[in-house]
Amino acid sequence: MSFFSKKPRSSSSSSSSSSYAPSAPSLPESYDQRGQAYSTSHQSNHSQQQQQSYYGQGNGGGSSYGHSGFPPGTSPDVIRSFEMVDRDRSGFIDENELQQAVSSGYQRFSIRTIRLLMFLFKNPHDPLRFGPKEFAALWGCLGQWRGIFERYDKDRSGKIDLFELRDALYSLGFAIPSSVLQVLISKYDDGSGRRIELNFDSFVECGMILKVRS
Repeated sequence: MSFFSKKPRSSSSSSSSSSYAPSAPSLPESYDQRGQAYSTSHQSNHSQQQQQSYYGQGNGGGSSYGHSGFPPGTSPDVIRSFEMVDRDRSGFIDENELQQAVSSGYQRFSIRTIRLLMFLFKNPHDPLRFGPKEFAALWGCLGQWRGIFERYDKDRSGKIDLFELRDALYSLGFAIPSSVLQVLISKYDDGSGRRIELNFDSFVECGMILKVRS
């Protein structure tokens, strides 16, 4: 039995992947109760590199990248971000390269969140690597989630508390009882006795966990 429910959502149509309403991404069709498998099959051995651009934002510009797998209309900034970490020019990136690509100057994604995202957006032909299609889909989703996070981070601290998290998740379609929300946020308690607050990385992780379990 699920302890939370999806909020009713009105249907709408969209002509492009970048204009859909913010929502948790759909699970891959191959998902079959193996929701925790992503956490046991990876190792991290590379140092992390930070990047300056935000998700889904940019001033445009050309790119010399030759991969044709990106969806039509993909921002040149997204293609450039992929190119910067695909050093062997294979057209695929691993978890460490993905972590470098989606981390910005003030926000670093944990490898735990990266592995969860790779599981949810996984390439059906190579689940341990992302191609252009998976990268573009993830980038667009993170851009939408970033907008939601900033909307509820009212003091612009880069973190949200329990009540802001509740409202943000509700806006994404999750109606969660307070008791379940308390359990969810307790994993981020550092034991200092201070109020628990989540950065964007933890917010994304919470949303993805709820999606897997819904």
